Order: sequence, then C-alpha cells, then structure tokens
Amino acid sequence: MIENRPFGRLVAHFILIVGIVLVAFPIYYTFIASTYPTQAILSPPLPLLPGDQFLQNYSDALFGGARSVGSVSMGRILLNTTVVALAIAVGKITISLLSAYAIVFFRFPLRMVFFWMIFVTLMLPVEVRIVPTYQVIVDLGLIDTYAGLTVPLMASATATFLFRQFFLTVPDELVEAARIDGAGPLRFLRDILLPLSKTNIAALFVITFIYGWTQYLWPLLITNDNSMNTIIIALRKMISFTDADTQWNLVMATTILAILPPVVVVVAMQRWFVKGLIESEK
Repeated sequence: MIENRPFGRLVAHFILIVGIVLVAFPIYYTFIASTYPTQAILSPPLPLLPGDQFLQNYSDALFGGARSVGSVSMGRILLNTTVVALAIAVGKITISLLSAYAIVFFRFPLRMVFFWMIFVTLMLPVEVRIVPTYQVIVDLGLIDTYAGLTVPLMASATATFLFRQFFLTVPDELVEAARIDGAGPLRFLRDILLPLSKTNIAALFVITFIYGWTQYLWPLLITNDNSMNTIIIALRKMISFTDADTQWNLVMATTILAILPPVVVVVAMQRWFVKGLIESEK
C-alpha cells in the first residue's frame, strides 16, 4: 500500500518543475532570440516574449542560401542531416539484428569468438579509428557522398549485444515449433523474431537517429562541399569569431530547426521507446 503523503508529493512536484524549467528555459530563450533582429540580441536584456521577426528569420534561415552557409539553403542542409540520420539508424538496426540473429540461432565454428570480436569494438569509437577509416573513405572516393557520411557509422556493437541478449530469451519451444511448421531461417526471422523485436527496434531507432543527427567530427572530416554539410557543421560555420559578423537571429532560428526533428521522433515514438527499454514482449 502506498502511503498518502501530501508534503512528499508537493516536494516531488516542486523538484520536477524546477528541473523542467532548468532544462526548457535555454530552449525557450533560444526561440525568443530567433524572433528578433541581431541588433536586439546583441543589446541585452532580451525580452521574454516573442518578437515580430519570426516569419522573416525562419524564412531566411530555411531559404536564404546566400545568408546561410556558402550559398547553400538550410533546407538542403536539413535534408542532408535527415538522410544521414535515417541511413545510420536503419543501417545500425539492420546490421545488428542480422549479426545477433546469426550468433544466437546458427551454429558455426568460432561463433562466440566473432561475437567477442564485435563486442571488443566498443572500446574503439570513431575517434580512435578516425585516421584509418578516413583513409579508406578517401581510397574509395567517397568524400562528399552520403555513403561516406553513413557507412562507417553503421556498425554497432552495442545494438548487436542488445539484440543478442533479447534473442537468448526466446524460448527453444518457439524455435522448434517454427522448425516443425517448415519455417526456414528467413521466414522465422520475418514472421516471429521481427514482431517480437518491434519495441527493441523502436527504442534503438530513437537512440541511433539522434546519434546520427548530432554527429559532428565525422561529417566535419568527410565533407568539403558546403552542399553536403549537416546541421551541426552548418551551425558552426554560421558563427564567426566576432559577434558583429554573426547573424545571431539566423543562428538561433537554425538551432530551433535543428532541435525539432529529434524532438518529433522522440515524441512520436515515446511509447514504443519506453516499452523497448523496460519490457520484453514474447
């Protein structure tokens, strides 16, 4: 039985409200700044209510190529980032799902050795293997391409481990029943494992999409053409060393545009995301 403690609930709600304000206020302040001209932003204090430049600033940020990054519109840069994030998310999930499936349900020599080889790569993030990976991409001629931006980031030891742990909980009776019914490996994967894994896939999709959306170091190295920049790189290029040369209204508007897609993905998939983290449906 849960005791009714009004004072405890009041304290808990107060802490939650303070936490929400601390997290949300910088985002709100950024949105407010995106509705004012640069002169107002550089002349504090900035009002806490939206200004009258909302449509103008966001229109310039999205379509004003000459005022954005190297004559490339922010619409194109957002498209690049969306393609990269989706490709990384789908690629990570597909490769990890198939590798975990092979490790758990197939019997072949050195099966666990290969698994531990995959697992050890957790100690080798992109930053550690950046030079050889970059050299491979250069040799393959993939600079300034979507393949160069995404393929090196698709492998994921973490996702492979999570899928493997989930597949190990699938009852042997289910596997035997599928075999008796004449289900081959591909049919077993498609008709049984994928439906069972949908919450895990959703949770990993949210995590890997945000991972791909916020990439900075790898896109910075692999792109020379401004038309292939991602949103994080574009934001950095929009900021000059001196405040007077930076169009802060466009920077703030672009920051809000950069935040929106990950927020939409999290909000749209939050139910599946939570279920994928805390439940195991079988």
